[in-house]
Amino acid sequence: MDHSSDEDTDISESEISEYEDKSYEELKNGSQSVKTSDETFTCPYCPKKRKRDYLYKELLQHASGVGQSSSQKRKARDKANHLALVKYLEKDLMTVDVPSKDSKPADESDSFVNSDDQFVWPWIGIVVNITTRRTEDGRSVGESGSKLRDEYRSRGFNPVRVSPLWNFRGHSGTALVEFNKNWPGLDNALAFERAYELDHHGKKDWFASSEQKSGLYAWVARADDYKMNNIIGEYLRKMGDVKTIPELMEEEARRQDKLVSKLTNIIQVKNKYLKEMEVICDETTRKINVAVAEKDKLIQDYNEEIKKIQSSARDHFQRIFNDLEKLKSQLDSQKNELELRKIELEKREAHNESERKKLSEEIEENAVKNSSLQMATLEQKKADENVMKLAKDQERQKEQLHAKIIQLEKQLDLKQKLELEIQQLKGSLNVLKHIEDDEDAEVLKKVDGLQKDLRDKEQSLQDLDALNQTLIIKERKSNDELQQARKELVEGIKELSSHANIRLKRMGELDTRPFLEAMKKRYNEEEAEERASELCSLWEEYLKDPDWHPFKVVMVDGKEKEIIRGDDEKLNGLKNDMGEGAYNAVVAALLEINEYNPSGRYLTSEVWNYKQGRRATLKEGAQFLLNQWKVLKRKRGLM
Repeated sequence: MDHSSDEDTDISESEISEYEDKSYEELKNGSQSVKTSDETFTCPYCPKKRKRDYLYKELLQHASGVGQSSSQKRKARDKANHLALVKYLEKDLMTVDVPSKDSKPADESDSFVNSDDQFVWPWIGIVVNITTRRTEDGRSVGESGSKLRDEYRSRGFNPVRVSPLWNFRGHSGTALVEFNKNWPGLDNALAFERAYELDHHGKKDWFASSEQKSGLYAWVARADDYKMNNIIGEYLRKMGDVKTIPELMEEEARRQDKLVSKLTNIIQVKNKYLKEMEVICDETTRKINVAVAEKDKLIQDYNEEIKKIQSSARDHFQRIFNDLEKLKSQLDSQKNELELRKIELEKREAHNESERKKLSEEIEENAVKNSSLQMATLEQKKADENVMKLAKDQERQKEQLHAKIIQLEKQLDLKQKLELEIQQLKGSLNVLKHIEDDEDAEVLKKVDGLQKDLRDKEQSLQDLDALNQTLIIKERKSNDELQQARKELVEGIKELSSHANIRLKRMGELDTRPFLEAMKKRYNEEEAEERASELCSLWEEYLKDPDWHPFKVVMVDGKEKEIIRGDDEKLNGLKNDMGEGAYNAVVAALLEINEYNPSGRYLTSEVWNYKQGRRATLKEGAQFLLNQWKVLKRKRGLM
């Protein structure tokens, strides 16, 4: 089809799409020739004077550039024809074999670039002859950089940004196109330059004075552009530097070598550290496994020992209870027998004097038997005391009783003793009541005496109960007041950063200095601090473990006292590994925790007299706070 007859008439913008489809059908039918050989193509819609041999990629860029051009001088018919050509190339000629020149790597495809050419780095393109218009105030305005950037991205040039250049008159009609700072960025920049050269809107065409310039002209900035004494040269000097391709490759190679060397050193250091950490992890794992095995063995031994103790205690208690039941049944039978004999004696008393003598003898025998009964009662009491002692021994293995509780238990024992004596007196009175006679004044007198003793014992028991309750209430109240006062004292001294003899001490806190001194003998200072910190953390966890109780009970001055067992494996292992200093520090922390918080096994604060090495009294703490207050008051008076 001949388009020469239609060149004088143009179509409207709304008819571009329809005309594009029409031209595309003509290309598919072969009405227009596009392919000139196996490797070259031609644009059937460009004037004869322009270059006609294109590679596939070059023709696609040319057709896309013309079809999407925003220039108002481009005819709508020309745009529609080139858009149809793009559609034809992409859909119908996509499988064409692109020549090897187009498929080479960047450094080979751009072999036409002279190695001595100096480009502006980073890669920058120059766009000139941008259409501008003047506003009412005389300033020039033109297209925005984002619009040009989007247009170039749609054409496959992938610029980073497009920056229009402004001067005192406004938009200068020029812009700088920035590409990525890599070799693909150079490919995009050169493709950008070739597209304009193929469209005869390159650098040579711009500086040629043969014809009037229309549309956009563009090229890649080089050394001559960098040195120009105009707004383009000024901005190029601000944005980058001039370098050749070999210089950039050499600089990149140096950076890569430096980076590789640095990464190699880092990897070597990391590998060395990794090996050290593996050794430490293996050692720690081994120690943990040993500790876990020891703990499991201790728990197993402890459970077995507890089971044995509990079984033995049950058997022992069962035997005691059986003996008590047997003794109780014997006492009941003897009591019943005595009751029967007493009745018989009462019957015989009415007969004669001889019977009275026999009754007297029977009374004496009853007295002897009553004495035996009292002895049996004492034996029962001793058995009860043995039971209580056994229970106390078993309870003492779990926790030491407080001194006040022991005192209250003693008062309870006294109360029970009085109650027993009262019961015995009542029993004696019952016996005497059955054998009393109006004519026997001695028996009546004895009964009266026993009743008086009974009333005295009951009164003493009531007084003892009242005194016991009063003492318990006073002791609890005074203990609460002392604890509250001591808490207030701790809070008051906590706010004072003092190095005086009276200050707070964390009871059960582990002294880390002996561990650090021991580690310094084996490692350098930095590693010694790290290893000492790890070992101290491990022993602090041991101190918090309530299942670890390396104590035994001994009698000192008639009192029970807990001391450290000499056969504890953990402590002996610590002494052998770290020496006496670390061992003494752990023992001191253990004793403090066991004394001040045995059940909770956590650190507590106490007001401490560091000069005398003991817990400070309330009086000493109050005196210290009073002295501090006087010093503060005196300082304020001087101010």
